[in-house]
Amino acid sequence: MEFFKEFFDPDQLVIYYRVLFAAMLCGFIGLEREFKNHPAGFKTHLLVGVGSCLMMLLSLYGFRDYLDEYSNIQFDPARIPSYVISGIGFLGAGTILVRGATIRGLTTAASIWVVAGLGLIIGAGMYSLAVFATLLVLISLTFLGKMERLIYRNKKRRVIKVEVDAASQGLEKVIHTLHQYRASIHKMELSSMKKKDHGVVTQYNIEVELPLEKLDGALAALMKCHEIKKID
Repeated sequence: MEFFKEFFDPDQLVIYYRVLFAAMLCGFIGLEREFKNHPAGFKTHLLVGVGSCLMMLLSLYGFRDYLDEYSNIQFDPARIPSYVISGIGFLGAGTILVRGATIRGLTTAASIWVVAGLGLIIGAGMYSLAVFATLLVLISLTFLGKMERLIYRNKKRRVIKVEVDAASQGLEKVIHTLHQYRASIHKMELSSMKKKDHGVVTQYNIEVELPLEKLDGALAALMKCHEIKKID
């Protein structure tokens, strides 16, 4: 009976509330990632948030009996949470996909790191801050991309395919030329490497965004670079 009484102890109910609250808020952020088909979605974010909350609760309440028995022992409640933040980097790294020169998943990795922080502050009882942070994160993930597209609506995005001599500094020349024409490079992918008579030729697919009036000039400038063998 003592075991069941513990479930309804007021102190225990507060702990359950914190764990459920962490699951709810972190789950909301995970749903946003899930709807956008990112590698870490609802379940991952929920588990990270709940796990972080549990570690904070363990740090705050898990060693009370031990400390009461050995009053001369000093305990740092921030030690376990600090390891949570350090360790979550390994999980975040697993969501980052590197393919050629393309890097994806940075935002999802950052959201996992954020929900770890959410779990910690909820475990510490900082409910209002947790709600505010969740709203801020959801607004950032949902609307900032649309805002960027609205701000840069006068720019055109396209994929440029270039072939450069692997032994030359052709890629650096391409990037420098694009920056001269105020182009933003969103993605750069190593597509293929071909062996030809004069050496190895590397093909890159570069997704750029630049003002419409600069597009023709940028392409013309790239065609004049002798390091570039072909451009589409």
